[in-house]
Amino acid sequence: MIEDPLSTRDRATPLRILSRGDLADVPVAPVEVVRAVEEAYIALAAGDSDNPRKLSVANPDGWSVAYAMLGRDGRRRVVAMKTSYKFDPGHDRTTKRYFTTITLYDDTTGAPIAMMDCSRVGALRTPAVSALLVRETLHRDAEAVLLVGTGTQGRNALPHLLAANPQLRKLMLYGTHPEGIEAVHRQLADYAPHALLENVDDPYAAARTADVVLATAGPGTEVAIESEHLKPGSVVVLVGYGLAPSTLHDADRVVATSAEQMALTGTDMADDNGELRRVDAELPQILSRRAVARHRAEDKIFVYNSGLVLTDVAVAHALAVRAIAEGRGTEVPLWD
Repeated sequence: MIEDPLSTRDRATPLRILSRGDLADVPVAPVEVVRAVEEAYIALAAGDSDNPRKLSVANPDGWSVAYAMLGRDGRRRVVAMKTSYKFDPGHDRTTKRYFTTITLYDDTTGAPIAMMDCSRVGALRTPAVSALLVRETLHRDAEAVLLVGTGTQGRNALPHLLAANPQLRKLMLYGTHPEGIEAVHRQLADYAPHALLENVDDPYAAARTADVVLATAGPGTEVAIESEHLKPGSVVVLVGYGLAPSTLHDADRVVATSAEQMALTGTDMADDNGELRRVDAELPQILSRRAVARHRAEDKIFVYNSGLVLTDVAVAHALAVRAIAEGRGTEVPLWD
């Protein structure tokens, strides 16, 4: 067990800056990330933490968008502020610029903990949330998974999914980028060397056999799995792209991390009238056993995974503890 180096910090402690490079190889197991995220949701449901609505500003011509999110983790006694800024005038990878940071404060001593690059935090947090969503919505005999997409979220999806759902044995992958496909296989092998992952050429045929479909593809994907492609009892999780709106509107149950956030960011799944399906249950209430995710084994369940800053706080804190214990980063006397 790692001793918490933050316990000796006080108000005079300089701010620790942790760069993307400082955090890139900080060891943290998928099961630890899943546990931290679950604890954050349960604390929120219990009223021990706060997660206010995010603020946003956007360039009227669509060149940029920025968000600011504030959270208080009452279990860890940490207050944090996360910011993100995306500059994307050409809507392609050559011109896109994306920066995201999170700053942590110790709400016990009043000491600053760290200002961190948040890219790895999001890369770990989102698949851990998906893993919990799947765990709570699976039917008992589920074993087959189809992963669509091989970007950052696709590469991290399976190790976290298996950390929470070890009974899933048949793993299928659809991707179009050879380097991404290789990366998904490599990261799964690092976590579960004996797991078998099959590449599939037809995502629609694979979806018909899958108990879980994880849609993590980018906005340029041509895949749009429809409700008719899904087997009874299946769960579809929308993280990025790869699902058609019918998977939402024809679902027997709709589960989200946050109904409010789904209403704000899920507009591309609206029907012809511009409306979204009502959310039947939210993950914090499901984890605290105040709501039920699945009623019947044959129900098709649509799941919307959107981020809450409290989950970023939990993962960022876990990474900061390890990074500071190893002496990583740079201390800056910002307020001297």
